[in-house]
Amino acid sequence: MKQHSSRRIVACTALLCILSVGLAFGQKVKVEGLITGRDGESLTLKSTKAGNIVVTLTDGTKVQTPKGVFRHTEKSVTALIPGLKVKVEGTGTENQVTAKTVEFSNDDLVLAETIQAGLNPTQQQQAINQAHIAVNQQGIASNKAGVATNKQQAATNAAGIAANQQDIQANQQDIEAQNKRFSDLSEYDTKANATVLFASGSSKISDSDQAALTALAQSAIGLKGYIIQVKGYADSSGDATMNQKLSMDRADAVVAFLLQKCKVPLRHIVAPRAMGVSDPAAPNESASGRAENRRVDVKVIVNKGIAGGM
Repeated sequence: MKQHSSRRIVACTALLCILSVGLAFGQKVKVEGLITGRDGESLTLKSTKAGNIVVTLTDGTKVQTPKGVFRHTEKSVTALIPGLKVKVEGTGTENQVTAKTVEFSNDDLVLAETIQAGLNPTQQQQAINQAHIAVNQQGIASNKAGVATNKQQAATNAAGIAANQQDIQANQQDIEAQNKRFSDLSEYDTKANATVLFASGSSKISDSDQAALTALAQSAIGLKGYIIQVKGYADSSGDATMNQKLSMDRADAVVAFLLQKCKVPLRHIVAPRAMGVSDPAAPNESASGRAENRRVDVKVIVNKGIAGGM
């Protein structure tokens, strides 16, 4: 009888040990920080509280922005770019998290994108102000019946924006430094690249460029942690608004082809950059130069530093 009792005690002790280990690695975790590195499977965040945090992305990871108090708008995982401030919920430890949700604000995304596009501080502030105006107009249109509630929410939002601005200012040098590393690819190895050219006013990919993109995607298979960076451009014809949209349409067309025809997982693609007429490949004064500028630059890159930041 005593022997039987002893076995039960040992078995219970072993079970408790297993459960405690499981809880240690599977506990719910909430972290936030700036994205300083990215590969196809994970992000590296820099947090003022926990230092460097490695966030693992899965097919089930939801990427979203807040919409009101309890609702969210789903976003593409391609929006997770260096310099973006995010909040992550998932399981794991304080420094290693498997993400269930990754959340960020539209304002923070605008800031990260404008810094990455190389815009000056005035343009950055204009972009942020425009985002604020768009959000406010949307809120006014959809919440006319709840003026009192909106005022309370506006006060809460204003406080949140002020807090975010403080965080942004405190981490501005970090964002710029990390973004420069990303833009210059000084911390990334380029494994393959392709330039997709377009007809004037068009975002249709030619058969020859489809073949080039297919070859590029196939070259990425087997590369650990690869990401495909996509940047769309336009020539100087037309106005700035049209060129910005056209450059985005071209980048989106390339991303859609990589996803649908080449079966590249979405988490391996970095958000398409709409670069407009910036960074021309050739002078826009000639027809041949403008033809070179109607393009999408595509690169397969591997982050050299993300493992070192763990």
